[in-house]
Amino acid sequence: MQGLCRKSQVSTASDLLEDMLNKGYVPDALTYSSLLNSLCRKKRLREAYKLLCRMKVRGCNPDIVHYNTVILGFCREGRPLDACKVLDDMPEKGCSPNLVSYTTLVNGLCAGGFLEQAKGYLEDMIEKGLVPHFSVFHGFVRGFCNVDKVEEACGVLEEMLKLGVVPHVDTWMMVLVRVRFEENQKMLEQMVSM
Repeated sequence: MQGLCRKSQVSTASDLLEDMLNKGYVPDALTYSSLLNSLCRKKRLREAYKLLCRMKVRGCNPDIVHYNTVILGFCREGRPLDACKVLDDMPEKGCSPNLVSYTTLVNGLCAGGFLEQAKGYLEDMIEKGLVPHFSVFHGFVRGFCNVDKVEEACGVLEEMLKLGVVPHVDTWMMVLVRVRFEENQKMLEQMVSM
């Protein structure tokens, strides 16, 4: 299975999985991981999601790696709202989202311009005691800068500092590039005082 997936023979690998199941074999977690990863890389996300949903019925409980693979697949293809559904269903299926789950989803939402939804997941993340990686904040800053909401981007920088997360130089530069000195001197002063 892994060999077929590595050689991008995803259809053959899917057929092999069906043969295994029809003959009474129960594929292990690694077999499913290989196939899910390959399906996502080949942009066959509907199949990947179906496979994820059928794993438990077929005798293999999906774990965090399986869920994160599908979340990443949806986010990479610009479908973060589909990734939200995957993450939202996880607890009900007996698997709690982890730092990687939330980081991937929040970054995908920010990249897609779904900043309000991303804020909600960030709040969930923090409530659960998961400390966001600087890349999550970087994604928010980029998202706000892309829609010319420089004040909100500055607010994210402030929040980073409050949480003890040091903004990367690129994050600062993103905001500085968007700040027009004449129009936004107040925001520039706010950034300097941080």
